[in-house]
Amino acid sequence: MTDTIVKAGISRRQVLKGGALAATALAMPAVISSRALASSGEINILMWSDYLPESFLKTFQDGTGIKVNYTGIGSNEEIINKMKATKGRGFDIVSPTNNRSLQWKPLEILQPFDMSKVDIDKLNPAMAKIGSTDWAFTDGDIYWVPHIWGTEGIGWRTDKFKPEGAQPSYGDVWKDENAGKTMGRGHSMLLGAGLYMETFGELEPGSVWKAYESPEAMQPIWTKITDWCIARKKNIKLIWNDADSQKNGLMNEGVIVGQTWDGPPLALKTAGEPVTYAAPVEGALAWVDGMALPTGAENTDQIYEFLKYAFNPEYAGEAIDHHGYNSPVIGAEKFAGEAYSKNFAEAYPGDALAKLNPWPAEPQWYADARTEFTNKFVSA
Repeated sequence: MTDTIVKAGISRRQVLKGGALAATALAMPAVISSRALASSGEINILMWSDYLPESFLKTFQDGTGIKVNYTGIGSNEEIINKMKATKGRGFDIVSPTNNRSLQWKPLEILQPFDMSKVDIDKLNPAMAKIGSTDWAFTDGDIYWVPHIWGTEGIGWRTDKFKPEGAQPSYGDVWKDENAGKTMGRGHSMLLGAGLYMETFGELEPGSVWKAYESPEAMQPIWTKITDWCIARKKNIKLIWNDADSQKNGLMNEGVIVGQTWDGPPLALKTAGEPVTYAAPVEGALAWVDGMALPTGAENTDQIYEFLKYAFNPEYAGEAIDHHGYNSPVIGAEKFAGEAYSKNFAEAYPGDALAKLNPWPAEPQWYADARTEFTNKFVSA
C-alpha cells in the first residue's frame, strides 16, 4: 500500500523520476481513437474539485473531440453517497481515495477495468500495486487505478505566521496565540490534534492508529480527542470542505495557519501569494486518489481515451503544475516546471518523506463512528 511509498525516505525524483521542464505547449496525439468518437462523444466525471485544470480539459477535448462533464466534489463521503443514491449510475469515472476500499467493496457499484486498455506500466509501481491488492474485489480484477497523490499538513500565510521550529505542527491550529485565525477539515483536524496530543503525553504514542483496530479501541481514544478539541473550538476560525474554501480562508477570511491539503496553498504559492505549505513535525497524512468505474458507466471508449491522457507524462505534468498535488505517472515531474520542484523540496524537508503517515484502510464502522465524533465537535 502507500507504506511502500514512504518508508524509505525516498525523494520525489525516485517517486516520479525526471528533471524540470516548462510545459508551455501540449502536443496533440497523432492518432485519436475512432471508437472513442463513435458513441456519445462525452464523458461524465465525478472528481475532486481542483484535479482537472482548464488547460488539461481543453487539451483533452481538442485532441479527441470528447466533451467532459466534470462534477467537482470535496469529500469521499460525497462520492460514496452520490453513487449509492444512483446505484452506480450517472457517471463514467469516480475518484475514491485509496483507503476507502473497504467501504466500496460491499456496495457492489463498481466494475473492473479492462487492464489491456490501461497503460499501468506508466505509473509508479508502488502506487499501481494498490489497485491489485486493496482494490482487487474479485480474483484477477482491478477496480481502481491511481491518479493523484498528496498529503495533508500545515498551510500558512508567510507574512502573518512563522512556525516555532524548523517545521510547523498540527498543534499550531489549536494554540491560543493563533485563536480565531486557524482552519481545518472536521474529521482530519481531529486526527491531527490526536497526533499532536501524543507528543506531550495527553495520549499514548500510537493511539491514533490503534483506534483503527476496533470500535472498542476507538471509543476512548476519540472521546478524549473530541473533548480536547471542543474545549479549544473557539480558536478555530473556519472549517473547510474543499480546495476553494481552503484558498479563500487563507486569502480572504483572516486565516493565518491551518491544517490543509498540499495542493491549495502550493497553488497560491506558485501564483505569487504569501502562502506556503509544509509537512508538520508529527508527519503529514499521505493519500492516493484514484479512478474507478461505476457499474452504470456508459461511455466506455471515452473512459479509456481519458485514461490515456491522464497517464501521459506531458499532460499529467502540466496538470500538477496547476493544482499543486503530485502525479503517479513516471516522468510527469519534468513537465511541471521549476516552481513545482522548488515547492516540493520546501514542503518536505529533511526526513519529512520518511515520516509520512499513510491513511489506513477504513472499515465502515470506523467511518460511521468518526462522523459521530466529528458532528459532535462541529455542533459544539
